[in-house]
Amino acid sequence: MEDYRRQGGIQQLLVAEQEARQIVNAARTAKMNRLKQAKDEAEEEVAKYRVHMEKEHQKTISESHGFSGVNVKRLDEETATKIDQLKKQASKVSPEVVKMLMTQVTSVKV
Repeated sequence: MEDYRRQGGIQQLLVAEQEARQIVNAARTAKMNRLKQAKDEAEEEVAKYRVHMEKEHQKTISESHGFSGVNVKRLDEETATKIDQLKKQASKVSPEVVKMLMTQVTSVKV
């Protein structure tokens, strides 16, 4: 009868060991599933962040182009003003320059 009890005990140990393996395997599977889920969530979050940063970058670029457009317009206006001033100055001095050139060209030096 003792052998029967020992075999029954061994059988119970084998069943308990098998149950433990199943529990460990289930835990490993759950862990792997959770890791995969965490990886997917992280990739999704990275994608959202990337889209957000790309929008910010495009916004910054568009704003800087807007400023450069304003700057270009301002510089064009300043350039046109300076050209007008130079033309006025040249028109004031032009008769004197022509007179001086004519004098130099028409005078004969011996």
